[in-house]
Order: sequence, then C-alpha cells, then structure tokens
Amino acid sequence: MDAIDKINDHLRNVGEIAFIQIGLILLGAWLLILLAQRLVPLLAERVPAYARYWLFALVPILRLVIVVTAFILILFRLVEPTIENLLSVFVAFALALGFAVKDYISSLTAGVVTLGETPYRPGDWIEVNGVYGEVKEIEMRTIKILTPDDTAVFIPHLMAWNHLIHNANDGSRYLQCIADFYLHPDHDGTRVRNLLHDVALTSAFLSFDRPILVIAHEKPWGTHYRLKAYPIDPRLQFRFITDLTERGKAALLENGLRFATFPCPPVQDS
Repeated sequence: MDAIDKINDHLRNVGEIAFIQIGLILLGAWLLILLAQRLVPLLAERVPAYARYWLFALVPILRLVIVVTAFILILFRLVEPTIENLLSVFVAFALALGFAVKDYISSLTAGVVTLGETPYRPGDWIEVNGVYGEVKEIEMRTIKILTPDDTAVFIPHLMAWNHLIHNANDGSRYLQCIADFYLHPDHDGTRVRNLLHDVALTSAFLSFDRPILVIAHEKPWGTHYRLKAYPIDPRLQFRFITDLTERGKAALLENGLRFATFPCPPVQDS
C-alpha cells in the first residue's frame, strides 16, 4: 500500500490529465506496432536471403522502442515531469509491479536481454526444451515458434534462459541438413562416398555456396554414412532431406549395394 500511496502523491489531479492525448498515444502505438509486424516481414520476403534475417530482427526491437516511448509520453501526462517525481514514481511503480507479477516481469526482462544478446531471431530454426521450429515472432514475454507440423508454440523467454538453445542457422541463410544411410559392411567405401556426393550435388535444393561432406562411421552391424549439405533456404530443409534420402537410396540400390539390418535381440521363450 505504501508504494501505491507514493504513486498517488505524485499524480496530477484528474482535471489536469489529458485523457484524449493518452488515448491517442495508445492508439498510435498500437497502429505502429501493427504496421511493424505486417510491413517488415513483407519487405523481408522481397530482399535477398542474407538481408532477410536482419529485417526480421528489427520487429521486436521496433516494438520495444514504440512501447517504451508510449510509456514515457503517457507518464509525462500523468505526473509533473520533474526529476524527483519521475524517480519516485518509477521506484514505487517497479516495487508494486514487481511483487504483483514477478514471473511476468522476469520473462519481460529476459526478453529485453534477448534483444541485446540475440541468441535467436525471427527466421532462425531453434530447439528449446525439445521443441524445434522456426522463430516467427519475438514478443515481449514469449517466443513464437512454428514447428514442422504447423503447430505454433509460445515459449516464455524465462524458460529459454533455463534450457539449452540449439540454433541451427544462427541468423544466416545456411542450415546444415543430414541424410543418414546404413549399409552392409561388405562394400567399397570410396565408391559409396562418391555416389552420395553426386546425389547431393545434383539436388535442386542444394546451395552451392557451402561444402558437401560425406562422413562414415563403422558400427558392429554395418557402416553409417552421413550426407551433410546445405539447402538454398532453411525453410526447404525437410524437402531437401527427403530428396537426399530418396535419391540416395535409389542410387545405392542401383549400384548393387546392400543396406544394413540392425540385429534384433533373440526372443526368449517364456
């Protein structure tokens, strides 16, 4: 109650408050945020891929600037704009709000820090606490992630602080994709690597700016090959992996190569 009383002591009288101006400020802030959320993504789709992620990252920053500016403008219309009054109101408001919505404020604070550290941006493909998808929006309190099965997941920034964040492309247009193949150990490894390399090289989704790698790991039951390459756009990653897998399997079969069969444990009679 003391914090609320301090706020009331520094507020203007009701007759001195410009309610129409406050309403116009709120309306203007809402319209500016709406325009930023609609126009910037539309513009980002029409620029080269390397510039798209920089534009996407502007959306949450613009929203934060608009909200802070609107808050300051409204505060000047509620409180006499002296240094003592503003400091007193800010401190009292922070104390009152902090106790009331502690977790919400924590997520807001984490969101502000996120804008500075940028561990993820709109357009990044990230995994947080087992959820993988594209970052569509960075709100003040949450991240909106769209998963591959078209499900929107909202993750509080505070949760992202407490879990590992796996960022597949980290603000760039390069995202590595991997297609796995398991072959019978009786084969020519050099031949297989050349075949898989040619499969990636002839894919319609391949980005020629990045290298193609074929990695082999010997297992007790066969050889595990990992074909690593980059699509021209991260949003094509699943089509790219499917293309590599289907054409890679067909190329291996056409050349008489056998796939490994993982040994099943013996069934015990009951």
